[in-house]
Amino acid sequence: MEILKTVKFLGIVLLCFFLILYVLIVSYVYFNQIGLVFHGSKLPKDFKFDYKQKFEEVNIPSFDGTVLNGLLFKAENSKGLVFYLHGNAGTLETWGKIAKIYTSLGYDIFILDYRSFGKSEGEIENEEQLSKDISIAYKKVAEKYSQNKIIIAGYSIGSGFATKLALENNPKALILQAPYYNFLELSSSRVPFFPDFMKKFSLETNLYLPKIKSPIYIFHGTKDQLIPIDNSIRLKKLLKSNAYFYPLKNQEHIGVNENEDFQEQLKKIL
Repeated sequence: MEILKTVKFLGIVLLCFFLILYVLIVSYVYFNQIGLVFHGSKLPKDFKFDYKQKFEEVNIPSFDGTVLNGLLFKAENSKGLVFYLHGNAGTLETWGKIAKIYTSLGYDIFILDYRSFGKSEGEIENEEQLSKDISIAYKKVAEKYSQNKIIIAGYSIGSGFATKLALENNPKALILQAPYYNFLELSSSRVPFFPDFMKKFSLETNLYLPKIKSPIYIFHGTKDQLIPIDNSIRLKKLLKSNAYFYPLKNQEHIGVNENEDFQEQLKKIL
């Protein structure tokens, strides 16, 4: 009898221990999830971007007064605009290097640094806040272009926001690079113990994409380990004749813009 009581007591102690451990881990992930998703780095306010091609630095006040920073690179005899949402790391100091790929094809390209990235002020709090930022930046930059001459593009984490933005507007086309099927699902594969209702980002690309009427172009590396290509394969299956999927052979997650096959297809799109 004493042995049974001891075993039962130890069982309760272990259960309490694992319960406390679970609560501690979940609490840590909850309060640190922004930093786990976004790896922003700051640039000094007086930082000078050094690019040889023509560009304009644009500062855009958001809904709460936070000033967002972006770069608008100009093409000769511009045919339109590519509104580009970059990945979860890096700033305009490095992302600006992709601009010549687009301007050489006759399109201006605007690249936005999310709040807390580069020279953009503020701190990221949740999906709604960031979506508002992006929408405001889009409306500001799009003032000088016809809607049918604007292409929205998104890379990795930016692909979900680009899809939402395309759904809210009517761009000439939507380009997705290394997109995820559904961010809730993707994050669950990383932290399966973390409840969906506690996540600050859902970005359900699979729900937005079928509602978009613009042509959709999806590019994904066959060797992408961070966001496996199966995400894009599943997205393509949801879409009809207005969608095109291009697997990039031997391409990893980083460097899609520099991929020669991507650039060849981009020429046809632009």
